[in-house]
Amino acid sequence: MRFLANGSARPWQLPAAVLAVWLLIGLVTAAFAESATPTLEAFFGTFKGQTILESDGAMTTRDLDVAIAPTRTGFNIRWTTTTLGRDGALKRESSSIDFEPTRRAGIFASQMRSDMFGNRVPLDPLRGDPFVWARQIDATLTVYALLITDDGGYEMQVYHRTLAEDGLTLRFFRFREGDALRTVTASLKRTKS
Repeated sequence: MRFLANGSARPWQLPAAVLAVWLLIGLVTAAFAESATPTLEAFFGTFKGQTILESDGAMTTRDLDVAIAPTRTGFNIRWTTTTLGRDGALKRESSSIDFEPTRRAGIFASQMRSDMFGNRVPLDPLRGDPFVWARQIDATLTVYALLITDDGGYEMQVYHRTLAEDGLTLRFFRFREGDALRTVTASLKRTKS
């Protein structure tokens, strides 16, 4: 920047200098914000925890196991819920879903069946199957499952898995026609596998 004889800058140079400083601040801020968002790999691992639910006036404990692992083109989430049945027998329910990135950043399509060409695709909700997708926003990986009920209504299950210091925080919601049917929260500890 050239100064005039009296030591002041030329007037047309000040806006450019101020603009350059603000541009530099913006770039540094954007780089910091992007580096603060965890990558998908931060979710990979095996996690275990428990939650207590009230159902029909009785308290039940559920053991929760979640494994999130890379696949060739995306990732897989496998989760198991274990409860003690009224007859005293252990009851296990497991799900495993592969996801692949879509053209939209942070949104992943489920790969739950093969089409007639052998491509992995989501299930068909009009046939009574759940339509499942996932998204990552910041430190939360969410799985959505949309079901069309027999009467043409809908049910939505939402699994928020948020990174915590020692594992994941799970928040599960189940809605039918917008009404909350169930809410579950749990802390899952990262295990060594």
